[in-house]
Amino acid sequence: MGEGNNVTEFVLLGLTQDPAGQRVLFVMFLLIYVVTMAGNLLIVGTVVASPSLGSPMYFFLACLSFLDIAYSTSISPKLIMDLLRDKKSISFTACMSQLFVEHLFGGTEIVILVVMAYDRYVAICKPLHYLSIMNQKICIILLGFSWVGGFTHSMIQILFVFNLPFCGPNIIDHFMCDMSPLLELVCSDTYFIGLALIANGGAMCIVVFILLTVSYGIVLRSLKTHSQEGRRKALSTCSSHIMVVVLFFVPCIFMYARPVYNFSSDKYITVFYTVFTPMLNPLIYTLRNSEMKISMQKLWCKMLSTNRIRLPSH
Repeated sequence: MGEGNNVTEFVLLGLTQDPAGQRVLFVMFLLIYVVTMAGNLLIVGTVVASPSLGSPMYFFLACLSFLDIAYSTSISPKLIMDLLRDKKSISFTACMSQLFVEHLFGGTEIVILVVMAYDRYVAICKPLHYLSIMNQKICIILLGFSWVGGFTHSMIQILFVFNLPFCGPNIIDHFMCDMSPLLELVCSDTYFIGLALIANGGAMCIVVFILLTVSYGIVLRSLKTHSQEGRRKALSTCSSHIMVVVLFFVPCIFMYARPVYNFSSDKYITVFYTVFTPMLNPLIYTLRNSEMKISMQKLWCKMLSTNRIRLPSH
């Protein structure tokens, strides 16, 4: 805790102060969280249990689903429980922990999306060398690189804010701890820190988004040389990836690639990419992927047949 810091907890104003509205939001966010957990766990379980989904694409898809589970869990349970409380408080330590964890998983997810784009590029543009390039060792290295990237990004964020002086007030007009609302409570000049955070978060999102857009453009252009069936399958896979990239990066760019200033719409945009996007990702990937749907059906049938065998006979 920095010098001159006499704040031991923060008070979150949340999304609304209306009791009836809070009850409605409690039910809605609880259902969304349950669907998010179920959908992403289903993807992880299906990939792990299905030998037919042993390609690198599905390995990284399972990793993305795991990150969505962790990312959503770092935010949604606190948000849901606060909707039942009159005073929505969070200790300074818990606030810093939430800030670190959310940026750890969010930063790691950004790198994973880049890795998934590279995987699709190799699979479509260099199909004969795909298995030799994207071998198991390389996949593990790329996964480790993703975690290192997310950890580095998160450490930079937390080191900037942890030692800043918070002299009061301690009221955050948000439902979670994030950089912009926290910097508004600092009792010192945060101009240069704001610029550094834009470079660390916003610039990274913009650069990665441009790289992903260009890479998918190259991949889609290369489909001219493929057969009609190969083109259809590749388009289905790439379109799912592109939808997830847009859903994740566009709100993040709006939030982090601008001067540190809070708008009234910020917390509602934050709800979209922290609550809704982790729920939408498994729907996008499963509904547009025939192999995943077939594997899920086989796994479901296998589970049902196993349960029938275990039932006692009368």
